[in-house]
Amino acid sequence: MSVKIRLQRHGSKKRPFYFIVVANSAAPRDGKFIEKLGTYNPLTVPAAVRLNRERSLYWVQKGAQPTNTCRRILSFKGVLYLKHLMRGVTLSLFDEKTAWEKFERWNGEHEELVARRQETQRKHKHEKRQAIMSESVRRVEEKIAAKASDEANVDSSSDVENTEAAAPAEGE
Repeated sequence: MSVKIRLQRHGSKKRPFYFIVVANSAAPRDGKFIEKLGTYNPLTVPAAVRLNRERSLYWVQKGAQPTNTCRRILSFKGVLYLKHLMRGVTLSLFDEKTAWEKFERWNGEHEELVARRQETQRKHKHEKRQAIMSESVRRVEEKIAAKASDEANVDSSSDVENTEAAAPAEGE
């Protein structure tokens, strides 16, 4: 029996929501599973992932094979790095306390990086909105100016026609 860590789709049409589950590879995608490890919502920006690290680490160490998407999620959440560190502990390269310190340091740096990326995205989104708004304001101002100049041309052309019509009548 081959065990996989994979996504189980839920949600309505065109609104996916996934459970991250451990399941037998022969089981249907949305069918029977062994354990639910977390959730993944790709519709939020950034994508929302909730994951039980301890249970995920347990299953990865037991040999459960993650699918490509789940591998990326596990890597992002640090489960694969934690597995790497625990392998070092079993090989007596360092003790478990050192491994957890390394993981906590990595996790802190990772959280800072994610926060900076979110802030950068927020700034770019705000700047883009401002550019669109200023472009819209410029277009409205151009339309108003064009309309005013058209009205001024209509008024001046009617004045010119009135003076031309009046001038020959006076000259006769």
